[in-house]
Amino acid sequence: MSVESNLNVVEELHWYTQVIDTMDVGIFVLDLEFNVMAWNRFMQSYSGIPSSDILHKPLFSVCTDLPQAWMEAKCNATISLGTQGFSSWEDRAYIFEFQNFSPASRGLELMHQNMVITPLSSLSGQVSHLCVMISDVSDTAQNKMLLNESNRKLEHKSRIDGLTGLLNRACWEQSLIKECRRLKVDDERVSTLVIFDIDFFKRVNDTYGHSIGDEVIRHTAQLAEKTSRESDFVGRYGGEEFAVLLPNTGHEQALYFAERLRKRIAESQIKTAQGTINYTISLGVCEFNRTQIETATQWIEAADTALYKSKDNGRNLTTVYSLAL
Repeated sequence: MSVESNLNVVEELHWYTQVIDTMDVGIFVLDLEFNVMAWNRFMQSYSGIPSSDILHKPLFSVCTDLPQAWMEAKCNATISLGTQGFSSWEDRAYIFEFQNFSPASRGLELMHQNMVITPLSSLSGQVSHLCVMISDVSDTAQNKMLLNESNRKLEHKSRIDGLTGLLNRACWEQSLIKECRRLKVDDERVSTLVIFDIDFFKRVNDTYGHSIGDEVIRHTAQLAEKTSRESDFVGRYGGEEFAVLLPNTGHEQALYFAERLRKRIAESQIKTAQGTINYTISLGVCEFNRTQIETATQWIEAADTALYKSKDNGRNLTTVYSLAL
């Protein structure tokens, strides 16, 4: 090869080096033993390791904080398949522990990264090196996480009653409908519905005001949650009325739950500037009966019938539904 040809090759390599160094992504090249053969300016700036300290040295000996086993597996898969390998920040937030300096994603301490591994072939066609590209996607990651958090809060808000923190009526009814379907296809499954409301609640509002009325509702919700199990569905059905779905529970166990809740509330007190409030609840209990109930609406109506029987009999009572009511 002539001197002129050699100069042309050197000049061409110089251009390539300049191009790689000016790119706003991290680029480095590894041989098949994971020795570093190229290390661009981006990698030097963010890692604090100049190319003179890493070229022709094992990557994992110099960058000791890398996930070595994971990265070797990624690289070996690229070598075996001869196709590009990828890693997204959503799978692994970062590969290199680079500080994040982007003002648009200040909430992230470390740079979030995407990685692309490209196999490089020799003249023989065999993979001889790997080009690894590290992209800073911190801004995208921050925006995606903020959006996901907003969506999570909206989804939570759409399911939860704002005053009590219980399931709202729409969400609770969906749970009841799903349970009703399960009961209709599983003859051995048993579940019970408990509906209750606060006795003389209008009198509380008229005497103490709506803010105290809200406090009574919140207090009732808290005791209902404390008395129920994690597997139960406790919801605010509307106003001062509440509903509890007890899956895998017969009417006897449900009656025990209802009586325990009724006594807890009757024994509790709410202290206000206008005095201490004592109050009670009335409850209706209805176990799902396949011969009498076909829909969630009918189940609610049956439990309501039992609730109103408790009201008719003097309040502060629990009534279990039967056809005789």
